[in-house]
Amino acid sequence: MLVASRLPVKFWKRWAWQLLLATALLQILVVASPLGVRINGNRNWLQISGVPTIQPSEAIKVAVAVWLGTFVATKIQNVQHWRRFLLPASIVTGSAIALVTVGGDLGTTMILAAMVLGALYFARTPLKQLALTAAVEIGIALLVALSRANRVTRILSFLHPAAADPTGSGWQVLNGDYALASGGVFGVGLGNSHAKWDWLPAADTDFIFAIIGEELGLIGAATVLALFVLLALVFVRIIRRSTDVFVITVTGAIMVWIIAEAFVNIAVVLGMLPVLGVPLPFISSGGTALVSTLIAIGIVLSFARDQNRPGQLGATATRAH
Repeated sequence: MLVASRLPVKFWKRWAWQLLLATALLQILVVASPLGVRINGNRNWLQISGVPTIQPSEAIKVAVAVWLGTFVATKIQNVQHWRRFLLPASIVTGSAIALVTVGGDLGTTMILAAMVLGALYFARTPLKQLALTAAVEIGIALLVALSRANRVTRILSFLHPAAADPTGSGWQVLNGDYALASGGVFGVGLGNSHAKWDWLPAADTDFIFAIIGEELGLIGAATVLALFVLLALVFVRIIRRSTDVFVITVTGAIMVWIIAEAFVNIAVVLGMLPVLGVPLPFISSGGTALVSTLIAIGIVLSFARDQNRPGQLGATATRAH
């Protein structure tokens, strides 16, 4: 994050294509080579020295955000013409997303699709085109969700929680509810969770918010929510202060990525969405996910640093006046 925050904006513009191609190549190795490893039904890890080490789908999020910013900055004059703007953007980003989908990671696929929609929205793509793109993405997501029996079971357990097997498909959500309920207002104390001792699967990743609610109570859980709201407001402020289309698009894509991940993760724990396997940014255990998210924050920090230079502040003040 520190290194990324010190790099100039032109660095990200110059290396956007190379970054996207490099991360796509790593994802190809995951889905089409013996180096790819399948964990919990998803093939999205690269195995190095016999240990699953790298998750390229997380790095693709950074690459897609930066590439979209570069593309929009160079093609913004064609934003009204879908063949010159929306179509090529959809083909390139859709190819990257397809590589993740082939690995079976539906949660990351949905976050990437949301990022593309967010970036196109901040690029002021016509709403009719956005609505059509969203409809196509939703249709594809439904087809992918129904393509595997375990996903269908998750969806049915979400739609009919009372009928879900409490020792099978309903186990995770049920124990997440127990953890949140036992936390009360003030929690049982940091480190004193009972659910994380083999009662709640993925307690350090997908369901870590339930552990936060158990150990720190309603106050701790609400604090986490407030911090993500504050982060979203900071993103919006950076977007509103900038006149650079590249900065606006990349920041918008990263904002959608991080805030959508947080929303989906917390909604799953609260039983508002079916289990999707999306981590809680900055908090869930995971090396590649954490590094990628920190790099994304570093990129936005580099934009903010550029805005805060004396010349930029003066220009901003003049525009506001």
